[in-house]
Order: sequence, then C-alpha cells, then structure tokens
Amino acid sequence: MKAHIISIGDELLIGQVVNTNASWMAAELNKQNIDVSRIVTISDDADDIRTNIEKSMAEADVVLVTGGLGPTKDDITKKTLADMFHSQLVVHQPSLDNVTDYFAKRGLPLSEVNKQQALVLADCEPIRNMVGTAPTMWIERNGRVVVSMPGVPFEMQWVMSHHIVPKLVSRMGHEAIVHKTVMTFGIGESFLSDKIEPWETNLPTNIKLAYLPQAGKVRLRLTAHGNDKNALIALVDKEVEKLQGYIADNIYGYDDESMESIVGRLLLERGETLATAESCTGGLVGRKVVAIAGASNYYQGGIIAYSNDIKHQLLNVPEETLQQHGAVSSETAIAMAEGCRKAFQTDWAVATTGISGPDGGTDENPRGTVWIAVAGKHNTIAEKFVFATTREQHQERSANQAIFSLWLQLRQSK
Repeated sequence: MKAHIISIGDELLIGQVVNTNASWMAAELNKQNIDVSRIVTISDDADDIRTNIEKSMAEADVVLVTGGLGPTKDDITKKTLADMFHSQLVVHQPSLDNVTDYFAKRGLPLSEVNKQQALVLADCEPIRNMVGTAPTMWIERNGRVVVSMPGVPFEMQWVMSHHIVPKLVSRMGHEAIVHKTVMTFGIGESFLSDKIEPWETNLPTNIKLAYLPQAGKVRLRLTAHGNDKNALIALVDKEVEKLQGYIADNIYGYDDESMESIVGRLLLERGETLATAESCTGGLVGRKVVAIAGASNYYQGGIIAYSNDIKHQLLNVPEETLQQHGAVSSETAIAMAEGCRKAFQTDWAVATTGISGPDGGTDENPRGTVWIAVAGKHNTIAEKFVFATTREQHQERSANQAIFSLWLQLRQSK
C-alpha cells in the first residue's frame, strides 16, 4: 500500500509551527508496512488543496490530510473537499454531541461557529474525535481513500492510532516492508560511501540503501520489499552482518537508538559510574546523558569549567599546565578528565575543551578545535578534532564525539 501525506497550513510554510505531524505519521505507517512515497506541505488555499489531493489520488492508495478543520474562516479544508467531491456538508450528530459536551464541561457557551465543527461530507465515514472537537472524515472514491484529520498533533495521533492505522491495515495486501537502520559515527558520508562501496554494490535488488547524515553521525537505512516478512528480516540481518566487516569500529547501534542510551545501558550493566567536565560544550554532554531515563543510576554529575580559574579550582588542573600548554590542549583535557573523575569518585569521566568560535583560533588550534579526554580506572586518552562549522554545530558535534569516545573506551575495556 502506498500513502501520501499532505499537511495544510500557512503557519507551517512560514516556519511559525514545526510540522511534527508528517514525521510522526510516516513513522507509524512504516511500522505497518505502509509505504509513504510523498510528503507535502501546502497553504490554506482551495486550489492548492484540490490540486495536491487530486495528484496524490492518482499516485497513491491512501491520502492522509491534516489541518484546516477549525471553526474559523481560514480553515477551508472541509468546504474544499465538499466542492471537490461534489458533496454537501451535513451535521454529524454524534460529533455535535461531542462538541456540545466539550464546551459544557468547560463552562463555555457553544456558538454557531463552534457548531460548524460537527459538519462533515454527506457521503463520508465520520470518525468522532474523542480528544478534541473536529471529527475525522474517511472518504472513498474509485478505490482510493482520502482521510481528513485535525492538525492538532495529539488529536491527529489519537485518531490515527485508534482508527486510521487499524482500518488501513485491514485493507492491505500481503506485501511486506522491512526497515533496519545502522547507526554510525566518526566517518563522513562520502568517506563512508567509499569504504562500503563493494558491499553496497552487491546488495540484493529488493534492498534499498539511504544515507542520513547529521552532526558527525550517518544513519544507514536499509529498506527491503517482498512477500515474506520473516525472510526479509533474515536477509537484512545477513547484509548488516556483512557490513560489520567494513565498518565495525563505526557502528554503535541500530534502529535510531541514541549513542547516549547505549552508553547508559553499558554503564548500568557493568555497575559503573560517569561524570563530565565541560568547557566549550557548556554542559551539552551532561544534558545528553541525563536525557535518558534512569541516568541517575550511573551519572553522578558534571562541572562546567569555562574559565581557567574554575578549571584549576574545581578540577585541580595545575596552573603550570594551563600556562605552558593552554586551555585547549591534550594536557589540559587529560587533567580535566582525571580531576573530574577524582572529584566525583566515578569509574569514568569525560572532558571537553575547545574553541567553538567564531573568534579565538590560532595557527596551532584553529577555530573549531576540540580536545576530548576520557579517563578510566586504568588509563586516560585524549584526542584532537577540528569541526570547522558554526558555534552551535561545533558544540553539538563535540558533545556527540565525547560520548562516542566514551563508548569506544567502554567497548575496549570489556
């Protein structure tokens, strides 16, 4: 089954609201082997709505539309659909009861405008919205399905989960789609492509490979099509095993699992603890670590040592180290990590010190330089990286690299 997603709203096009609906819907549909082949965002314009829905109906089995179902004049989706399908808008009594109850429970008057929320196409299958006021409309024409849903994310998610996805699954044939994402770090997209080129060239014809780069990471998504889901899973697993032979040191996980969650699981399994000492990343490493539920079981805390005085006072970095080698150096990074580990009495500590820019670079340490140190029970390692990007991107890449460096040390110390 092929699906298109159409998001309606001027607020989406001008960036006032982030379109989270489309990505959530695509992920849920892919879980059910429904292939999303097009996602488009359009304005609250009748011609745009009609043109895009007609185009999608010619190419896809189902067209999922969100937005434009509100009670105000700028919400024109229902009227446009009625004109497009030569239908009429009629009151759906269960939805009107729903709207009436919604306002009554809040002690608010029910206006004529709000009553219009209960209008639906006369020949559609209305689906009550139990977490809002605008009903969903399931419309069938010539073997195609158009579903018009509210644009409010939690309302759309409720109707998708409780009604739309189950209905679509019941209509599906036997084609299976299997996705597997290989999470890599520490190698750029072009270098990665060159390194795995022999493997990629020999992939089975029913497996597609996509490169999805971001902040030092590259996700490799394999998508397999066929009739036997279990056979597809086995085939994809076999190809991933072959891939390990090319980039084993760069693969840290699968299926979008975050690096910090994998590190957290390793620490938890081993009963070990972690602390962080950060300069240029300003607490971003620690924030990524504590974003994982259960981090309190292994993360003890961190120190943001931005100035040299704090590096010396709280992390016990020797003044002579700072004077002789500077704040951005292997010696300082090592002293920060070891001082942090001692201060928090942890098994592991990670330190970052660098130059995020846009100013402050030197010939020895150009803008974008970062030294990352990882201290363990038996040794401390430090590595230099240069991420010549914007300040924000430098901090993001440095934090990601710090966690990856820790993962490498954890893996080697088994």
